[in-house]
Amino acid sequence: MTATAVLLLALAGVAMVGDWLAVGAGARRAEWVLKPLALLLLVFVALALDPSSDAARAALVVGLALSLVGDVALVLPSDRFVVGLGAFLVAHVAYVVALWLLGVDLGGLLVGLALVVIASATVGRRIIAGARRAAPQLGPPVAAYLGAISTMVVSAFGVGSPSAVGGALLFYASDAVLGWSRFVAEVPRGRVVVMVTYHLGQVGLVLAVA
Repeated sequence: MTATAVLLLALAGVAMVGDWLAVGAGARRAEWVLKPLALLLLVFVALALDPSSDAARAALVVGLALSLVGDVALVLPSDRFVVGLGAFLVAHVAYVVALWLLGVDLGGLLVGLALVVIASATVGRRIIAGARRAAPQLGPPVAAYLGAISTMVVSAFGVGSPSAVGGALLFYASDAVLGWSRFVAEVPRGRVVVMVTYHLGQVGLVLAVA
């Protein structure tokens, strides 16, 4: 990590904590600023760090930029859920590319695959069913998104670094809570849990490339 990357990461951390507090307090206007700002600063972190692979860093930046698009779509008052879902789906494709460019191990991939099969058969299945009940047309895109983020988690296990695995699992947990709250049953303090795990998950993926 370069000194510039460390400074930018600290600033991103301040924006993240501010966003968590804003979410907890229901301060929507503050969220509109802090949520995108946190991801924008993470883009700058990725550009400033000393990567183990330039190609992996490039793919990571694409994923972060698409995540920023998704954040803006979901934080808008109109809540463009399908637009945000699509942006994050493609972001996970970029993250998968970044992780594979770092190098993956078959044993790790198998461990990750076992975990996501269990998660998809339990939590994921309930979320997809709930999405179909809410609106039949939501079933396919939600299922496709589950496939994309599950592939990202498997890939992170293949890389095997603690930051990659931790970041992927936190991202997975964030979306599980979001999907459960939206389509199955409200999770207490769910929005705060979603944002904390989401931001820390993104940080883990960034650090995996350093």
